Amino acid sequence: MYIWTNWVDETDQYENRYTESANPDGTITHTKVRGEVYVEGTPQNAANFNNMEQGILDAHVGAQQILLAQRHNLWRIEALEKATDQETGVKTLTNTQEFPFNNSIVTVPLTITRDNLNYIVEVIKVEATGGPAGDIEVSERQTNGFKMAFTGSASSVKVTYAVIGGFDR
Repeated sequence: MYIWTNWVDETDQYENRYTESANPDGTITHTKVRGEVYVEGTPQNAANFNNMEQGILDAHVGAQQILLAQRHNLWRIEALEKATDQETGVKTLTNTQEFPFNNSIVTVPLTITRDNLNYIVEVIKVEATGGPAGDIEVSERQTNGFKMAFTGSASSVKVTYAVIGGFDR
């Protein structure tokens, strides 16, 4: 996790005052004369700069992950639009227990029995009542149906779904 650095300018009594001393090799050295220090500034050092570089890198990696997820979602939407073997449906899931407990799991029968379990259940729309739906979980897939539940505290969740694939062709 990125830890933000609050950069503070150094302020002292003599902002641009230096002493000058001659060196044996003929060069001159300037030494800052600070006088009274009013505010000690943030050190400009490798630790602070590397922290900033790490934050920039993390932001770029995060942005790339978001773009990849968006591309993946677009591919899934295209697959849904092109699928000729999809089956869609609506199921209402109810929960009668107090959060964090949840008994919303239901069996969803398929109208067309699949040849195998290589099918995708894509949640298209979720409408929750009485609290947030949380995640929609699909489990126990069989060729003739699957189970679906939500993880949130809602009392009722209406799920529109599409089932794609599962046929030997």
